[in-house]
Amino acid sequence: MKKVLLVALLAIGVSAASYAQGGFNRSPDEQIAQLKTQVPGITDAQSAKLKVVFEASGKTRDSLMSAMQGGGDRATMMAAFTKMNDAQAAKIKAVLTAEQLPAYQKVLDARAEMMKQRMQGN
Repeated sequence: MKKVLLVALLAIGVSAASYAQGGFNRSPDEQIAQLKTQVPGITDAQSAKLKVVFEASGKTRDSLMSAMQGGGDRATMMAAFTKMNDAQAAKIKAVLTAEQLPAYQKVLDARAEMMKQRMQGN
């Protein structure tokens, strides 16, 4: 149960941190540019596939945020954001090469650590 709660809070935290840094307003192209700085060797073909992933995630995120503003159940929303973030990460991993996956995993691990620190109040 603790792991589920941690993952849910991680999703909310990443979303909140992303929102605070303009993440919800970043275009798919901006998201790809940021990912290219973190994961070397992303090709134009990969960028095109990633753009589709980021566009779909953006639409899902927008609908979830709209539902949340309407007073939706917080636990349900956390579960939905967690599911969306997990699905996005899986789709991104499917686009990357085996050589790029360790760098992307470092990005995910850094996000998780940042969220863990925020949860502890540091």
